[in-house]
Amino acid sequence: MNKHPSQALATFAAELSFEQVPDAVIRRTEDLMLDWLGSVLAARSARPVRSIQRFAEMMGPADGPSEVLISRRTTSPVFAALVNAAASHYVEQDDVHNGSVFHPAAVVFAPALATAQAVGASGAQLLTAVVAGYEVGIRVGEFLGRSHYRTFHTTATAGTLAAAAAVGRLLDLSPAQMLHAFGSAGTQSAGVWEFLRDAADSKQLHCAHAAASGLMSAYLAQDGFTGAARVLEGAQGLGVGMSTDADPARLTDGLGTRWALAETSFKYHASCRHTHPAADALLEVMTQNGLKAGDIERVVTHVHQGAIDVLGRVVVPATVHQGKFSMGTVLGLIAVHGRAGLTEFDRDFVAPEVAAFRDKVMMELDREVDTAYPARWIGKVSVTTSDGRTLSGRVDEPKGDPGNTLSRAEIEDKMKRLTQYGEAATPQEAQALCERVWALAGEARVGRLLG
Repeated sequence: MNKHPSQALATFAAELSFEQVPDAVIRRTEDLMLDWLGSVLAARSARPVRSIQRFAEMMGPADGPSEVLISRRTTSPVFAALVNAAASHYVEQDDVHNGSVFHPAAVVFAPALATAQAVGASGAQLLTAVVAGYEVGIRVGEFLGRSHYRTFHTTATAGTLAAAAAVGRLLDLSPAQMLHAFGSAGTQSAGVWEFLRDAADSKQLHCAHAAASGLMSAYLAQDGFTGAARVLEGAQGLGVGMSTDADPARLTDGLGTRWALAETSFKYHASCRHTHPAADALLEVMTQNGLKAGDIERVVTHVHQGAIDVLGRVVVPATVHQGKFSMGTVLGLIAVHGRAGLTEFDRDFVAPEVAAFRDKVMMELDREVDTAYPARWIGKVSVTTSDGRTLSGRVDEPKGDPGNTLSRAEIEDKMKRLTQYGEAATPQEAQALCERVWALAGEARVGRLLG
């Protein structure tokens, strides 16, 4: 009897073993974990994250088996996942999968680590669960399609299923139980882009909710709680309710042979990923032609529709976080400083020279770029100089993409810089975390990472 797509995906997640995952994919999972830890620790003092942390401290137990990384306290798995996931996405440095337009780390590692610490899982079991979460979440994001992303934040929606898959694997759910977990997770999927217009804090809530709801769904399924069997592709499922181009075939695309986790990109700039291709292309033009910000009269970024849908909402950013969704602000920082890192955003996102450059930048829909998206994120810019020249720049693989990826040394450096930014760990602790993650597959039991 052939399994329907949701059932096949649930069976894959439930039955995945460490031995089935290629060694290169396990190594990539370790890379992604260290990258994720840096993002979490960088957000230690962020106001929205602290709000969710205070809520967790009021509502959750004062101690427990699972670690809240930014406070070094412990609590129950659900509240640890809630806080760690909220912190994961704040500084806009966490990973992204291009084809699904989905940030997996934020909603997979947080609930997986919390659960692994609670159940006494080994490092290999944690890594396997993370792979299951990535493979499920990416495919759900691809299934929901481009139309979904115009209104919905895929990390929040597909992320709930991804979290359920990772936690369900750690709880050793049967295929039937995993399908029930998917049903419960899917009916809780939520998260829309409207918050960007107001510079609201919802993005942190999106990740926190997805991680905690997915975790709850898996634990409920373990206890016999049932969920819709076709919550994704059913007649009244997510595909119908949240998409106009949902493709159920994407849910099972290459299961067990195509490792979507390995397609995930690292974020080099501290901004929305939609700004990265143009940022890299502008930097290339400026470097090759010896240009400074004052030499540039106008920049046209040739973009895909998804960039316009998300970045077009922000004209003049009111907050640092909103500035990370402003194409002009990001390119202004690149032009003035040669980089758009956390320090540059905090110090200069509305600085006069950056604001002046911001007003020179515009986005135009480009047929080639839009057709290639989301499988490829091409960066193209046309730069008009103050002396009347028109220069073109193009980047086919932005820094951090699989074909232009970060080395382990670069990942370590990024993680240490993020940790230092958040004042969340000493240099010695950061180095110890690096060594811990590189050896995680051999750990008999995942304990606390800090403190």
